[in-house]
Amino acid sequence: MFMQFSQSARRASPGRTWIPVVALVLGLFIAVSSCKNNDTPGPVLSILSFTPSSAPVGTPIVITGTAFNATPASNTVTFGGVAATVTGASTTSLTVVVPANAGTPIAVTSGGATVTSSTAFALGTKPVKEITGNITADTKWTAGNVYYLRGFVQVVAPATLTIEAGTIIRGGGKEVDPAGKQQGATLIVLPGAKIVATGTASAPIVFTSNKAAGSRNYGDWGGIVIMGKAPVNQPGATGFEGGLPGIVGTYTDVNDNSGTLQYVRIEFGGIALLANSEINGLSLYGVGAGTTLDHIQVSYSGDDSYEWFGGTVNAKNLIAFRGWDDDWDTDWGWSGKVQYGLSLRDTDVADQSGSNGFESDNFNPGLPATGANAGLPLTAGVFANMSNFVFSGTPSNVPTSKGSGAYQSGMHLRRNTSLSIFNSLLVGYPEGLRLDAPTGTTGTLDNATSGALQLHGVVIANMTAPVKGAGAITDAQAQAFFNTAAYKNQIIPSTGVAALLLNTASFTLTAPNFLPQTGSPLLTGAIWDGKGADTFFTKETFIGGFGTTDWTKGWANWDPQNANYDK
Repeated sequence: MFMQFSQSARRASPGRTWIPVVALVLGLFIAVSSCKNNDTPGPVLSILSFTPSSAPVGTPIVITGTAFNATPASNTVTFGGVAATVTGASTTSLTVVVPANAGTPIAVTSGGATVTSSTAFALGTKPVKEITGNITADTKWTAGNVYYLRGFVQVVAPATLTIEAGTIIRGGGKEVDPAGKQQGATLIVLPGAKIVATGTASAPIVFTSNKAAGSRNYGDWGGIVIMGKAPVNQPGATGFEGGLPGIVGTYTDVNDNSGTLQYVRIEFGGIALLANSEINGLSLYGVGAGTTLDHIQVSYSGDDSYEWFGGTVNAKNLIAFRGWDDDWDTDWGWSGKVQYGLSLRDTDVADQSGSNGFESDNFNPGLPATGANAGLPLTAGVFANMSNFVFSGTPSNVPTSKGSGAYQSGMHLRRNTSLSIFNSLLVGYPEGLRLDAPTGTTGTLDNATSGALQLHGVVIANMTAPVKGAGAITDAQAQAFFNTAAYKNQIIPSTGVAALLLNTASFTLTAPNFLPQTGSPLLTGAIWDGKGADTFFTKETFIGGFGTTDWTKGWANWDPQNANYDK
């Protein structure tokens, strides 16, 4: 019919035959187009987060999400079914007041739809004090409040931040950075400023995630960074790791005092702000020997548990619990001393760089000496009475199921380091000692053979490859050094571990016990020669972090994931 119509139209009016055809095609185009939906769907009602995650009655909290009504009264918010007052609103944010008898979850109704939060809200009993920006005057935080950090919080000289025993400090994530820079909460003590955080065994000070119990995770926030005025071996223009602001100073005060951390727990820090450059649980830049560090537990750090970047600070009674990367990382010329340490690892979590117990660098690549002061001071710290526990069974160097990489070495000593370790126990790594020097250099081996790097009274047990060389150092050279009879080091194969009489709960993550059994050979045989003769060290008879006293009792927490910090 279409063809007949066209032909008759052509005969009737040769000059206008195109009009009916064009009109028909245009009509068909419009009809087809009207069947298509090119509109972008509008946002769907959702709750993305709320902060703080715990607060008492009457406290305002902020709920972030999508498709809220910009008129406060047009949104209904409940806490476990209990209605709350909405005091402010935009399409992506609601400010509400925690109601009496508030429960969980939080629910929002708007535009005829209702959504509930995926994380729990906890009704707290203490006022929440939000902390942002710089602390420029002497300030005290007390146990009667909960302190909620957002973004980078810097203590600026000459201010001192004093924290009372029993105080809880929560760190917020990237999404609550008030500056909008996606910087997770991090407490940064700048050179010349001080932190005096003096907890007790019965009332430790706790820095933890702002998330509710059961939903906390590695790298929820940044952690603690202390910057002092002791020397480092880097040029003054060197930047810090993890996206921290500023550059390294050229300081020389070996006895500089940045304050005190005593009976302090740091949990779920180590946020990644840059690719492959995270903040550690506790980062120490050029911290001096006048600073007091003892009884500190870093748990679930998203990078290293502890890292010393130069400085001369000493410490005692340190715990690294279920970290992601290395436990004890030393760099940039740190030359302090540590006695009594414990590392307990989750065998399902390790880092893509290869997680180590001790990782020690001086500067990269190590030789020739470069940087400030021709690369001096060298990294030459001394550890004593340390215990590291990883695999109780066969060690694995296969990437872990919940991490990003695999375990590597109990001790990875490289790049011209002169780190020394005395009377310490390491159990269950793929490698025990990796003595490493960049190809074409011999600095690390030179330090070992000269006595600058000392390993004395070290027991490595259940290692697939107990001692090996890397780079310019051969296996034979590394083994000859470690097995020197006068150093009294021991290699215990997997078949001999039972003879050590370790506590059967040494590898238990939830309720560990690290005291060796009666008659254990680890209770005797310590050697305190060379750098171990320093008066800083108590001359214990035992190997490892524990003799007959468990110094973790009363203040350490082996289940921070489910700890109730809302009391």
